[in-house]
Amino acid sequence: MGIDQKPPAGQKALIFEQIELAKEKVQDSQVWKSIFRPGSPFRKGYRDTSRDRALAMMNNLLYHLHPVKLKRHGLKLTYTYCLGGLSFFLFVILTITGIYLMFFYRPAAEVTAQLAYADMKDLSAAIVFGQLVRNMHRWAAHLMVLSVFLHMARVFYHGAYKPPREFNWVVGVNLLQITLLLSFTGYLLPWDQLAIWAVTVGTNMMGYTPVFGRQLKFILVGGLEVGPATLIRWYVLHVLALPFVAVLLMAVHFWRIRKDGGISGPL
Repeated sequence: MGIDQKPPAGQKALIFEQIELAKEKVQDSQVWKSIFRPGSPFRKGYRDTSRDRALAMMNNLLYHLHPVKLKRHGLKLTYTYCLGGLSFFLFVILTITGIYLMFFYRPAAEVTAQLAYADMKDLSAAIVFGQLVRNMHRWAAHLMVLSVFLHMARVFYHGAYKPPREFNWVVGVNLLQITLLLSFTGYLLPWDQLAIWAVTVGTNMMGYTPVFGRQLKFILVGGLEVGPATLIRWYVLHVLALPFVAVLLMAVHFWRIRKDGGISGPL
């Protein structure tokens, strides 16, 4: 058979038949059935019905975050501008870059060993991609604050906080507060003069909170003034406590969006 010659129609049909038999054999295997649950489009016997489409959504790790049916306006980019998804994407970037920075950062600020500040200088000058990753982390944090704020403004403007979504609105407000706290706690970690005095001003303002202001300031500062104890406490808040709470609230937030019927309609 020459290079430009096509196989006969019978041979072509035989090839397709063998491919279909191999496909059915794979789909009938126990391994394939254990991976793809009933209702999956990759499962043998799938029919494009409302029931199978619902099963495909509910049995998929990524699809189940969204409702089975979407409103037409919710598919328009200009309605939501994907601000919620953009905020989550920036949180993922912050997590990845933050883990990389943790390999080269030591939250120690004793008088004899200013390791935190020295590590930040090494990230800028000696660590491979250190300055790049640090700048990515910094700008992603700024953009996340902006995107979360714009997302909240969009939800408020469209009245998406009204029943039955009022609980999810409260969860979103808490996520905005967590975002601001993550940004504020990360501000101290470079341990330079700008960070120390900015946090000093912020914690002094906390001290004037009615009733429990002085106690709150003492817990966050770890003493009477900003020092090494403050750095380690804010480091734990920044890399462990606040991200843990944020992940829990985001899981509830996404789940309630799905249970409340997806993106709300316009006013």
